[in-house]
Amino acid sequence: MLDTELDRLGPGATIGGSVAFLLHDTHGFPLELTREIALERGHDVDEDGFATEMAEQRRRAKDARKGGGGGGVEVFAAISAEQGSTLFLGDDSYAVDATVLAVTEDSIVLNQTPFYAESGGQVGDIGVITSPTGRARIVETVYGAPGVVRHRFEVLEGDIEVGQSVNAVIDGERRDAIKRNHTATHLLHWALRETLGDHVKQQGSLVGPDRLRFDFSHYDALSDDEIIAIEDLVAGDILENSPARHYETTKDEAEASGAIAFFGDKYGDVVKVLEAGPHSTELCGGTHVKALGDIGPVKIISEASIGSNIRRIEAVSGTGPIERLREDERRIKAAADAMGVATDELVDAVERRVAEVKELRTRIRDLERQAAAGRSGELADLAIDGIVIERVDGLDRDGVRDLAVAIRDRAGIKAVVLGTAPEGGGVTIVAAVAADSGLNASELIADAAKKVKGGGGKSADLAVAGGKDPEALDEALDLVRAAVRS
Repeated sequence: MLDTELDRLGPGATIGGSVAFLLHDTHGFPLELTREIALERGHDVDEDGFATEMAEQRRRAKDARKGGGGGGVEVFAAISAEQGSTLFLGDDSYAVDATVLAVTEDSIVLNQTPFYAESGGQVGDIGVITSPTGRARIVETVYGAPGVVRHRFEVLEGDIEVGQSVNAVIDGERRDAIKRNHTATHLLHWALRETLGDHVKQQGSLVGPDRLRFDFSHYDALSDDEIIAIEDLVAGDILENSPARHYETTKDEAEASGAIAFFGDKYGDVVKVLEAGPHSTELCGGTHVKALGDIGPVKIISEASIGSNIRRIEAVSGTGPIERLREDERRIKAAADAMGVATDELVDAVERRVAEVKELRTRIRDLERQAAAGRSGELADLAIDGIVIERVDGLDRDGVRDLAVAIRDRAGIKAVVLGTAPEGGGVTIVAAVAADSGLNASELIADAAKKVKGGGGKSADLAVAGGKDPEALDEALDLVRAAVRS
């Protein structure tokens, strides 16, 4: 959950107090650990908001009564001690009749459930619980205490009370999509090791209904050929439609059979093993398809580095690749229409257009050089004691550099400092000095570069510096004028 929140936040954004509290209350994540991970990723934590949530939770716990509307971790811990773990029936059933053990302000606990609680990288189920007196939409399923499934709910109608018999139904279409992605994750792990080597180890994962994310140890970016090889291996196993066996055994027997343990998972003496076809055997307590053909196509949609020697791939399965293919087809057709060609002629048309643009840019640069040579005389006439310091907007970085060189090369010019602020943003300051001037181009614009919140320009005879603050360009040039006249 923390990874999901950090990916969602923009650079430097603050993790909300409610999120930090949910990690603490639901997943047992200490605030200190949340703070440490957040700081490593460049984020702060709203600790005041966390404290407010904690105070409210203590108030609810104090007011809680069995069957009442308050409660928190104390209620779930009591159920764990008295009733043991919630019986999970969701591998085989999407709808289950159950008994309500507790109802808190935002959660329902049942004696048995088809709802999978978020764990092992797989997101929790959503769905509906119906009683004789009310209905609740389940918006998240997590663990409230070890083994105790917490169904976080929104009221649809009426009330659900402790002791009632209820019907619990998950969103089956969503679960099926999650199952496809989860089993596909195991096949991708095998295919990555097969293609890249046994050094590949899982470093984290997230399995949702719309996509999967898999982090693994590897020292380099995947090439296009490697991605194709991985996808082909996965497709081969899926096309064979081998069974996906999901069964319980002892941890020792699982390890003896060569089953691979997934990163971050904790295992007891009895474990669940997934045999996903003939090649992949791994410990996993998640939900999975019955046969590999149920997964459908699998497509890797992104690959990137997330740390030192750690890569991340994202992939889609089932209808996901088909939807992306249709979207790509729409984009290709739109591009072809814009170019005025058929789709099978698009690549050639783009290559021709790129060549035309390249030629036009060359012509523009030639014209800019000619214009710079023409303007050089006008600006040279503005020299004071052989030094020209002027602002010349309308030129890009290369254009202003060429103009500075053209002015410097005219008779009687010792040094030239030009500044420009192109419409696209940013600042460029160029200094060009004559060989016999005794001046240093880099030193001439050092303070000016700092003034526009930039830097660069280390060459002694021709220095080019960039900056971020166009509003400060005039003041920056004034600094140069003051320096050469002092």
